[in-house]
Amino acid sequence: MTIRLIATDLDGTLLDPQQQVTARTRSALDAARAAGIGVVPVTARQPVGLRLIAEQAGFDGWALCGNGALGLHLGTGERLFEAQLSVPAQRQLAEALLQRLPEAVFVSVREGGETFVAQEGYADLADFNDHKRDPDSMGAHTVDQVLDQPSLKFIVRHPGTDNDELVATIRGLGLSGFEVTHSGAPFVEVLAEGVTKAWGLARLCTHLGIAPDEVLAFGDAPNDAEMLAWAGHGVAMADAAPETLAVADQVTGTNIDDGVADVIEALTQAPAHPDRTPQPAHPGSAPPPAHPDRTPQPAHPDRTPQPAHPGSAPPSGAPLR
Repeated sequence: MTIRLIATDLDGTLLDPQQQVTARTRSALDAARAAGIGVVPVTARQPVGLRLIAEQAGFDGWALCGNGALGLHLGTGERLFEAQLSVPAQRQLAEALLQRLPEAVFVSVREGGETFVAQEGYADLADFNDHKRDPDSMGAHTVDQVLDQPSLKFIVRHPGTDNDELVATIRGLGLSGFEVTHSGAPFVEVLAEGVTKAWGLARLCTHLGIAPDEVLAFGDAPNDAEMLAWAGHGVAMADAAPETLAVADQVTGTNIDDGVADVIEALTQAPAHPDRTPQPAHPGSAPPPAHPDRTPQPAHPDRTPQPAHPGSAPPSGAPLR
């Protein structure tokens, strides 16, 4: 299998526990680029959060933000696509959820992820790392103001309910018209129906003329599972969520151990970075063939061929060994 694109999650995957790009990881990313392999961040973060680490990672091209809802070129500012949750869908969800969890609070992320409309009381529950925003800048809006415009991402938070339980509660409402997931942050994320990281990555790859089996994807959280299942070779971090581990073709070390760099170094046969300390081999760390239980994923019905972006000649790629 020849890899032409690396799609990587950030928090808990590419970034270390201090949310930084290590020198070893940066060297591995540069080696991939030198081998003609494109590298695309695929993150739940909005552009404001991605910009904090873009220079460290060398990200200056295409990026997928908001769990795949926004395709953005970091160099030119071009938006390839932006999928929005409709007002009726988010209003119906909020009204039904408040019947069960009256203390739930909401945020509408709008305008390419640049506008953050938080309900009164939300900022009291948040800190900077939650959204890479100062809570004092979040505002204090009424529920009607939060719900009155479409959202790139609709955030739901409840102080007494963990993420998995809150996702299950929302799914148990029996409503349609949206997707719900979480990235391990202390809130859940609601997107337009059908939108996942896999959906966004499929659209970008169609635009670039890259097939799913030419994609190497990394992730750790529940919101990464669809992307790892869609990609030709999906790699989960050792401490990934159970549903993400279940669909992975390979398991690598944690972000503490530069697990992403381990795989990219093997792919590009890059020499070990001088900062690398020997790690015991992780079970399943050798790249296996496609998972025997993995069934091909159909193309999303909204996925239509796009003309190539000017100057985006497909990279030559490297074989996955």
